[in-house]
Formats: sequence, C-alpha cells, structure tokens
Amino acid sequence: MTRKPATTPRLAYKGDRLKPLRAFCQTARLGSVSRAAEALFVSQPAVTQQLQSLERELGVPLLERSGRRMVPTREGEVLYELAVPLVEGLDALPDAFRQQVRGLDAGELHIAANSTTTLYLLPRLIAAFRQAQPDVHLVLHSASTADGAQLVRSNTVDLCFGSMVDVPADIDYAPVYRFDQLLITPRDHPLATQAEPGLADIAAHGLILPPRRQVTLRLVDQVFQRNRVPYHVALEVEGWEVIKQYVAMGMGISVISSACVSQADHDALAVRPLGKLFPGRSYGVIMRKGKVLPPPARTFVDLVKPHLFTRRDYWDGGHSER
Repeated sequence: MTRKPATTPRLAYKGDRLKPLRAFCQTARLGSVSRAAEALFVSQPAVTQQLQSLERELGVPLLERSGRRMVPTREGEVLYELAVPLVEGLDALPDAFRQQVRGLDAGELHIAANSTTTLYLLPRLIAAFRQAQPDVHLVLHSASTADGAQLVRSNTVDLCFGSMVDVPADIDYAPVYRFDQLLITPRDHPLATQAEPGLADIAAHGLILPPRRQVTLRLVDQVFQRNRVPYHVALEVEGWEVIKQYVAMGMGISVISSACVSQADHDALAVRPLGKLFPGRSYGVIMRKGKVLPPPARTFVDLVKPHLFTRRDYWDGGHSER
C-alpha cells in the first residue's frame, strides 16, 4: 500500500490573512483591542481571536501590555512595518481600481509637435485641455511637422500641432495662430538702429537658422530666391532658445517668428519687424483627412478653435505682441 506523503494541516484562519493583519495593525496603532474592534466594526472577541491566530501562525508574541496600552513587541514592530503598507494598499485597492477604470474610459490623446510648438504654443492649450479632461492620459510626441504628419497618417498619433506651407491632399490643416516674422540681432549690431533694413541689408550678414528640414529655412530661402538676393547661412542649429543665445553672443542674426520672442528677449536682443519682407507664419492642428476623431481629440480641437484661443489671448499669457 502506497503511503500518502505527509501534508501541512491547512488551518482555517490562514485562508484570509488580511483580517488578522488588519486587526493587528489597528491594535498596535490604537493601543487597545476594544478600540481596534470599534474601528473595524467587529466584536472585541473577534479581534482577540484574529490576534491569537496570527501569533500562532508566526510563532512569536506580537503585542504586550505597557501600562494601559497594548504595544508591539520587538517582533511585533517588525511585523507592523511590513504589514501597514500591505493593509493600506489592499484597503485602497477599490478606489484606486475605480480611478484607473475611469482613466481607461476617458481614453488617451496623442499629439505630435516640434520643440518650438511644444515650448511656445502648447503650454496654455495643454493646461486648458487638462482642466477640461483631467482623466485623459495625454502623450506628447516630439517630432518635426513633416514627421508629425506622417505619424498622423499611420494613426500613431491623433493630431499634430505645427506649421504647414504645402498641405498634402490626405491632410487637413486648420490654422489657429498667425505670427509675424521678426529680425533679431545683437543690441549693438548695425541693423539694430537702421531705419528699415531691406533684404540686401540682411543678406550682408551671416544668418543663424534651424535645420533645412524645418519650415523656417525654406520660407527664408523662398523670399531671398524670389527677390534674387544671395544670402549666407552661417550656422544651422536646432532650437530657437539656442539660436537666440547665439545671436546675443554676436555669432550672427536670425529671422524668427514672433511666437518665439518674449519680453525678456528684448533685454538681450534687438528685435525688428519684418512684415513687409517675410510672410507671417500660421500654426494649427494637423489631422488625417476623413478620420473620425476620438472624443479626447475632438475636445482638444474644440479648445483650439480660433474663436476660443485668439492670437491676442496667447500673447496676454506672458508675451508681448509686437
């Protein structure tokens, strides 16, 4: 006859360790079995039984009397440190679960934008969206406008926010903001005080511009080429904050959107309007034509409609309109 292997007896109280641990944590915290029973809405004998079961399982005394209070033993202090995060975490689980489920129901919104748009234009829009849709999980993808449009096509993102000149047939572009172009130079530069610098005057100095894949250099090139004025790009560099710093250091001059110039920049740079020489730039929402937008994306589009967020609204948020 084959003898069955010996097994550890299964005790009933081991089926639910949460109740004994909760009883122990409350007793250690409140210093009284009766107070722990009141806090747990159970009888005092029930708490006593749970404490005894826990001590039998662990094989050590966990509580001892000190005056009129029940306090943890040395072993009880160790268990208390381990058990409190577990008990509190399990007690908070239903609320945390419901909150996470609400987040799933609210959905996600993926927006692609380049560094200029993310830094200068999106902060106020994102703040308004977060206020309107606090449960939506929002993800910003760093990408040039051209790459952002490709992400829109592939449904990797819901929207792209940027500036477009040539709009492809499969893309919808809804301009939201329009900004003039400015000339920035060091404050002691000859063009800083010249009455109305022309294209030839600007072309006589080295330009600092973003890389060729971005729209700015293309627009500048179109203006000079159309007017047959030769010019020289002394430095291509990513990021308008870097460009402004290099201009202030005297490394060259630049043509920049007024969206990227704040009042603080006027302390380090000379800023001149170029509306008569260079066309303004628009920035807006880029969507895949014919796509049915999910609710979070529709909410964002509604928030950035021109009648809700005008150009002056943006500049009143901390910039000077010039």
